[in-house]
Amino acid sequence: MSLKDSVDVSDAVARVGLEKLGYKQEMTRSRGLVHILFMTLAIMAVPYALAAPIATSLIGGGPAVIIWGWILVSVLTQSLALSLAEICSKYPTSAGAYYWCYRLASPRTRVLASWINGWLTVVGVWTIALSVTFGTAELVVAGAGIYLPEWIATTWQTYLIFLGVTAVACLFCLFFNKHLPAIDIICACWTGLGIIVILICLSVKAAAGRHSISFALGHFDPSHSGWTPGWSFFIGLLPAYTYSAIGMIANMAEEVHNPSEILPKAITWSIPIGALSGVIFLLPILFTLPDIETLLNVSSGQPIGVMFTLVMGSQAGGFGLWFIIFGIGMFCAISISCAASRATWAFARDKAIPFHQTFSKISPRLGDVPVNALLLSTVIQILLGLIYLGSTAAFNAFVGVGVMCLGASYAMPVAISLMDGRQDMHDAPFNLGRFGTAINAVAVFWILFAMVLFSMPAVIPVTSVSINYASVVFVGFGVISAVWYLINGRFHYTGPSIPEESTGSNRSTSPGHLKMQVGEDVL
Repeated sequence: MSLKDSVDVSDAVARVGLEKLGYKQEMTRSRGLVHILFMTLAIMAVPYALAAPIATSLIGGGPAVIIWGWILVSVLTQSLALSLAEICSKYPTSAGAYYWCYRLASPRTRVLASWINGWLTVVGVWTIALSVTFGTAELVVAGAGIYLPEWIATTWQTYLIFLGVTAVACLFCLFFNKHLPAIDIICACWTGLGIIVILICLSVKAAAGRHSISFALGHFDPSHSGWTPGWSFFIGLLPAYTYSAIGMIANMAEEVHNPSEILPKAITWSIPIGALSGVIFLLPILFTLPDIETLLNVSSGQPIGVMFTLVMGSQAGGFGLWFIIFGIGMFCAISISCAASRATWAFARDKAIPFHQTFSKISPRLGDVPVNALLLSTVIQILLGLIYLGSTAAFNAFVGVGVMCLGASYAMPVAISLMDGRQDMHDAPFNLGRFGTAINAVAVFWILFAMVLFSMPAVIPVTSVSINYASVVFVGFGVISAVWYLINGRFHYTGPSIPEESTGSNRSTSPGHLKMQVGEDVL
């Protein structure tokens, strides 16, 4: 059998499997393991995600928090990745976590569980995409500050830059959809080469001086945060933001060849690859780190441009390294906007979003793009961005809200499966075996702890600037979801449409059985 025939059989199996899950194949399957793995890494955007919130890690304690916090977060997140990969291997659909909740929960609670999870998911993807596009806009301000150190961007100027970043990401998703797999590969090359360039340049130049290994790996000063040393370390774990969207790749399931096998590999492999690239990126920064007080006193609050300039000893050198991070941020904005549109489209397909008939449409003219869902996701980001004009503190809460919503949406199906004794996971193609219970438990407790962390202010005593509204916004979105359920959801939302035969024995839906069946038909 040729490679093309093998792919055709794999896609036929995936199509039949998707129908068994209750959906028709509407998207074109165009992504293999390399494409979807690189898209996962593009969404992580490790150098960007570590560089953008570096001020918080410096406030939390400095180098020790940055390097050891990153390693700790990576290890704990691996348990979540393994847990999601197992469930995804059995239910590979773009509906993602809310579908998993529906299939894993009891008949009495599954509709409400999937509704809650679905709204956590869409709010999470909208706000996490907003944090990336706005964070990239703030990165532009930091880049401009390299050559214009006296310039302080107004809120309106920052918002206009944000609109530009959002427009670029949206246009790529609209008109270059069939080229996005190739763009993800370009992103991986850009990121890998960028990390190497930063490693060499910082290590060779070190214009701000070099530090000992004891400083780079062990210096810890929690005095900037006001918290006790132990809690200050955890407050500095904002690198958890890097991994907050690992489950979003499940929303691409209906565009992936052989998703039951490829998606679990992409989810699980992305963590060690991301962790290693993060360590390589961070070490030269920590060994050549400029004065921490200088970095924390940058007027824009984003010290990455100043840091690179001081280490390189020139504006041109600092701008060159800044441009690498900016490029990674733009690639991330494109990939995460694409995944967010798929999550929005999938939830609309199950009639859970107002005007679902409109937002569940696919445009074949633009290469199977859910245009209306993409535009809805983009418009919501633009409207939420307006909050920045009134209160930067309130707006900054959306970073925490994105992490909290997505974390809760990931933890729900894992917790439901765990409370049911993992009975539904015995025949999962990617099976955690006897270690599954322990891995699932670590994943759930880590998410709960991370949600607490992202609700806390980085600095105490709390002021109008440092206050963290994340928990308030999180509860606010929950109230809106509950009200909409009472007004509309309980009358129209019945959960994903599951064929009767799928509610019985799971054996007939296993990928191996389907592959054998379809293979016989093809031959």
